[in-house]
Amino acid sequence: MRVHFAPIVLAVLLLPTPPATAAPRTHTVVIDAMKFGPMPAGVRPGDRIVWINKDMFRHTATAKDGSFNVDLMPGARGASVVKKAGAIQVSCRYHPGMRAMLKVSA
Repeated sequence: MRVHFAPIVLAVLLLPTPPATAAPRTHTVVIDAMKFGPMPAGVRPGDRIVWINKDMFRHTATAKDGSFNVDLMPGARGASVVKKAGAIQVSCRYHPGMRAMLKVSA
């Protein structure tokens, strides 16, 4: 019995391919002078945010929805990965007046 592979190969080639997804990116937010620097634009789920504390005080980057909490000693850096789309309120647990809004697009 002869097996013809051409129809099988053709069928595999005609299968729909999933849409390409963008590779996760890394964004940086600097904390200085008792405030968060500008929140990055174009953040998507899966992207990494690097938080850098250039202040002389300990700070956190704490998401109100509980999705991340990065504790930063003076001069330290830490990272979080964004898990979902939407507007995420960010604040510092030690300095409640420090607030920012991180917008994550789908």
